[in-house]
Amino acid sequence: MLKCNVGKQERILRIVVGIAFLAIPELLPFSFWATGAVYLIGAIGLTTGILAYCPAWHLLGKNTCERNSHESHSI
Repeated sequence: MLKCNVGKQERILRIVVGIAFLAIPELLPFSFWATGAVYLIGAIGLTTGILAYCPAWHLLGKNTCERNSHESHSI
């Protein structure tokens, strides 16, 4: 189980931005590599928002989750 380290408002923002990044290559022309990078950024944002867990926040010791930091968030 992953410990929640992404708060509710941040989760919503990550999900919205992730979806937006996944839609951008459909609307604007990008090179092959730029399209892949934009899709990757969108997928990371969407995934970390859905799971309420960010590996980068874990490495930096940051926690914006409102719940008890010892509480686990199951997938």
